Amino acid sequence: MLDKAAEQQQSKLVPPHGSDTLMPLLAEGEEKARLLEKAKSLPQLKLSSREVGDLIMLGIGGFTPLTGFMGSKDWKGVVTEMKLESGIFWPIPITLSAVQADADALEIGQEVALVSPDQEIMGILTLEEKYQIDKALECQEVFKTTEEEHPGVKMVMAQGDINLAGPVVVLSEGRFATDYPGVYMTPAETRALFDSKGWKTIAAFQTRNPMHRSHEHLAKIAVELCDGVLVHSLLGNLKAGDIPADVRQEAIKTLLDNYFVPNTVVQSGYPLDMRYAGPREALLHALFRQNYGCSHLIVGRDHAGVGDYYGPFDAHHIFDEVPEGALLTQPIKIDWTFWCHKCDNMASMRTCPHTAEDRVLVSGTKLRKALSEGEDVPDSFSRPEVLKILRAYYESLAEDEKVKVELKGHSAR
Repeated sequence: MLDKAAEQQQSKLVPPHGSDTLMPLLAEGEEKARLLEKAKSLPQLKLSSREVGDLIMLGIGGFTPLTGFMGSKDWKGVVTEMKLESGIFWPIPITLSAVQADADALEIGQEVALVSPDQEIMGILTLEEKYQIDKALECQEVFKTTEEEHPGVKMVMAQGDINLAGPVVVLSEGRFATDYPGVYMTPAETRALFDSKGWKTIAAFQTRNPMHRSHEHLAKIAVELCDGVLVHSLLGNLKAGDIPADVRQEAIKTLLDNYFVPNTVVQSGYPLDMRYAGPREALLHALFRQNYGCSHLIVGRDHAGVGDYYGPFDAHHIFDEVPEGALLTQPIKIDWTFWCHKCDNMASMRTCPHTAEDRVLVSGTKLRKALSEGEDVPDSFSRPEVLKILRAYYESLAEDEKVKVELKGHSAR
C-alpha cells in the first residue's frame, strides 16, 4: 500500500500549502475514544463559532501546514507581513482567545479541552503560550478598518483579550458531515475525487450565496479553462439576512444539475464562518483551496467583501503582492459580469461594448432584497428553478413572521 507521500507524488494535483503532504490533526478510532475520555477530566475552554470552524479545518488538513492555534510571533508576522515565523505565506491569523480570568487559570504545558458553544468536546490544546494582541492593529491590517459595523471587526473586538497558542488534536468535525452528507468533504476526499476523474487543474468557486446568473457565468468560464470546477460553499455561520446553508445547497445542486455538463463540476462545502475580510480572505480562500487540490480560485467582483469597505477589485490586486512561489493556487481574475439586453447574454466589462442602460447588474445582495420584499425577479438575474427554491424559503419566513404576530396578539388578549 502506498504511503501518503507516495500517493502525493503520483497525483497530478497541486501539492498542499507549505508541505509535501496534507497534515490533518484529527484523531481516529481507539485513539479518538481514549482522548475523548481523557478530555472529560481536563479544564474546558468554550470556543466561538469561528474558532470551531478553524479547529475543524485544522483537523481535516484544510489549514496545512499549521499544527495548532498561532503564537504571538506567528500572529504578528501574519498580521503585518502575511507570513508565519517560518516564512511560509499566511494571510489571516488563526487564533484562539480567552477572557483574562480563564487564561489566568491555565498553566503553560497544561492540556485544555476545547468545547463548542453547545458543549461538544471538539479537541485538546496543549498550551504553549498566552499573549495579548493589539486588536485594532489586527483589524486595520486584516479588514482595512476598525469600524465595529464591519462584522469581522466586530468578531475580533468581541473575542477574549488573551490568545492561547499551542498544538491541537481534533476530536470532532461537528455537525457538518451529518448535516451535509455528500457535500461536506475533507481535503483528502476532494483530492481523491479529482484524482479519480483524472483532473489536474481545478478552479474553486467560492460562494456564500445561492448561485445567480453571474456566478454561473464565472463558473462556466473556469470550466473552459480547467479540467473541472469545485463549487465550494461556506457551511459555517454568516451575517444576519444571508440565506442558510441548506437552502443554498439545494439551490446550487438544482443549478448544476440543470445547467452544467456532467463531470465538469463538483459541489462541496467547507466548515468555516465568514470573516468578510475582502482581499485578505480571498488569499486565505486560495490557500486552503490548494490543500483541497485546486490549482485556481475564481476571483470576481468584491470577493469576500461586505458593505463598501473594499473596492470591487481589491481582491484581484492583492494577489499581485504575493511573492512568487509563496502561493501555488492562482487566481482567475474576472471583470464585473452582468446581463446585457443588447448582447442578449451574460457579459463582462471586457466583452460588452454597450452602455449601463443596457445592463442588468446581478448581485447576491440585490437578489436577496428582491426576494425578501416579494418583488418580481427577471430570468436575467437567476434561473427559474433556483428562484422557485428561494421564493419558497422567503415565503416560509413570511409565514413564520405571520404566526409570531398572531401568537403575540393572542397572548396580549
